[in-house]
Amino acid sequence: MDKENFRILVVDDDKAFLLLLTSILKDAGYRVDRASSGEEALKKLRRFSPHLIIADLKMPGISGLELTEKVKEEHPEMEVVMITAYGTVDTAVRAMKLGAFDYITKPLKDPEELRQLVARVFEKQQLKLENQLLREQLSQDLPPMDLIFLGMEDLRQEVEEVAPTDATVMLYGESGTGKSLIAKVIHHLSSRKGPFVEINCAAIPENLLEAELFGYERGAFTGATSTKKGKFELAQRGTIFLDEISEMGPSSQAKLLRVLQDGSFERLGGLATIKTDARVIAATNRNLKEALKEKIFREDLYYR
Repeated sequence: MDKENFRILVVDDDKAFLLLLTSILKDAGYRVDRASSGEEALKKLRRFSPHLIIADLKMPGISGLELTEKVKEEHPEMEVVMITAYGTVDTAVRAMKLGAFDYITKPLKDPEELRQLVARVFEKQQLKLENQLLREQLSQDLPPMDLIFLGMEDLRQEVEEVAPTDATVMLYGESGTGKSLIAKVIHHLSSRKGPFVEINCAAIPENLLEAELFGYERGAFTGATSTKKGKFELAQRGTIFLDEISEMGPSSQAKLLRVLQDGSFERLGGLATIKTDARVIAATNRNLKEALKEKIFREDLYYR
């Protein structure tokens, strides 16, 4: 991971100090966003997906301490550095007990102190990423990254940028160009602990695809002699790869849209709503804009 792909969110209600830290970190080569409150920071977490949050300890509304607690509870892989005045160092130490990486004091006497601290976090994230990739390559028998992306450095950079986020990903390419492999790499570079689950939408008839994706209850249809979990349940806390998504029929498309909108669905023949946090990666060898014109792919699903 390069510096420009290392995302930092700076949070402080002191506008001047917020701009100062943002400027120092951008000049150091990092990708930086900012928020002026804990509430704004929480809204930006999913969209920006920072590797590091630098937050003021005392802010109106959600304090830095509360923000640290929420972040570590929901995103344990994210690092937090606290900003504290000299008189509140004890509270910063409390934040470290909650999982904060370190703290800096303000006013900031030497920008180099901040740069060195962030460099330590960057190095830690680099090691975690490399170790995770090594473990996954050993367990999943993935080819080395340099071999996967040989002659495709731009693609490698895009993959490394999108992998740590929870964003839905669409892969385009002819059959046999390695879309499945790229989907696996994105999953393995992410912080997701659940499984990678793959399904080819073109290989399963529409009347069976919905049951495969969302599962079914006993008696839902002829031959349903027992309850079966679908791919979305099996991919809990992991990634589901929908290959050849353009071949998915209208009913399955409608259910998939709902999953992408609110993360919920029902099994066939079931009344209970099931929640899923599976990340969706889809692929197709067709031009989806043409599929939109032909009315065989939903426009609202396309823009999700």
